[in-house]
Amino acid sequence: MENKINQVRIESIDIAGNGIAHIEGKTIFIHDVLPDELVDIEIYQDKKSFARANLVKIVEKSKLRVDPICPHYGVCGGCSLQHLDYSAQIDSKQKVLIDNLKHIGNTLPENILAPISGQAVGYRHKARLSARFVTKKNSVLVGFHEKSSSFIADMQQCTNLPAHISNLIMPLRQMLATLSIYNKLPQVEVAVGDHVSVLVLRIMEPLTVADEEIIKAFVDNVTNQVAIQIWLQPKGPDSCYPFYPSNMPQLSYTLPNFKIEMPFLPTEFTQVNPEINQKMVDLAVQLLEPTANDTVADFFCGIGNFTLPIATLAKKVIGIEGSNQLVQRAMANAAHNNLSHKTSYSMANLFKITSQWLDNLGKIDKWLIDPPRDGALELVKLINSTNAPKRIVYVSCNPATLARDSAILVNLHNYKLKHAGVMNMFPHTSHVESIAVFDMDSSK
Repeated sequence: MENKINQVRIESIDIAGNGIAHIEGKTIFIHDVLPDELVDIEIYQDKKSFARANLVKIVEKSKLRVDPICPHYGVCGGCSLQHLDYSAQIDSKQKVLIDNLKHIGNTLPENILAPISGQAVGYRHKARLSARFVTKKNSVLVGFHEKSSSFIADMQQCTNLPAHISNLIMPLRQMLATLSIYNKLPQVEVAVGDHVSVLVLRIMEPLTVADEEIIKAFVDNVTNQVAIQIWLQPKGPDSCYPFYPSNMPQLSYTLPNFKIEMPFLPTEFTQVNPEINQKMVDLAVQLLEPTANDTVADFFCGIGNFTLPIATLAKKVIGIEGSNQLVQRAMANAAHNNLSHKTSYSMANLFKITSQWLDNLGKIDKWLIDPPRDGALELVKLINSTNAPKRIVYVSCNPATLARDSAILVNLHNYKLKHAGVMNMFPHTSHVESIAVFDMDSSK
């Protein structure tokens, strides 16, 4: 079957954005196709139970197919759905969520929330770009990896990044190529705040005096258009420090409906899409319905993205996080917003907790859970009659683990799945961000 041209009808697309078809009962995954399209494909990987193929020709095109907005689409692996109409992308993600809840969680929400969406370009305010000197091109490349490859895409721009960052890609490439450590600089991390944008250069060897002057000249040349600060990272994320210029405002973002300002370090986790983050926080707090009598737990609280908005309405919010650095940042952000008296933070590995630890938190009226892709299995398994909250708002970046945890909450702990819906945090990608609300079923 391999290297042979086959014609297939695309049946659906999977969670990674690949088209699915079948040949003689075998599942075929195809890049850059859409449901109902008739296409010619060439199989490049033929396994026992599945195969992977590249698109050769579209014979019958879907009405939902659009022209990609980025000239690097199809080569760069940063996006996988630019060929699909933007509204259809969101519909597809909603379908992925509901399918996962149904087939993995054996449950469905009583109400499907309207999707949260925002601008389709320039949304990505956090990014980790690879950098590499390529001998054949005699150039330093800066960007995302090519699709299904370890090679870095030869990018001149990126429509997902804010325009002022995208416009820096070529000048940045040219500047890095002139450094003495041009081949010892594997990564450039981007962090865009409300008042300044930071580029973190991951350096494997110290800069020379000449290197420092080159970087300073680069910044001076672009600061007429944008406020840029260079940070250096000689080792792990904790080694990151500001280099030039020194008199820049601190990185921060705002949650205007709660009058919250959130300072952060460029290597700390923050949501990549500030517009969707604001809408997500607004919705999460609305669904949680914290009152002046409620004590709320914010599990996987990070720097306080949900903790502080909830604290403006609740009696008290307890933030739990597995990183001491993030706990310290969350405490500082609480003080920065005059909310220390309504918040408390502690460090705990939420993948290795006990029911006794959870019981010791005391009476918690409501939970906000925002776990990484692995979900919150250990946490939801430990719910009992002593520690069970009356409402849980669960923010998820992986519909499969949300569905798995939903099955436990609904089928073992007598919660009702009241609401669920998607938030398009990463347009043009297959990433599915979602939110769900669980209420204790008092009738049981």
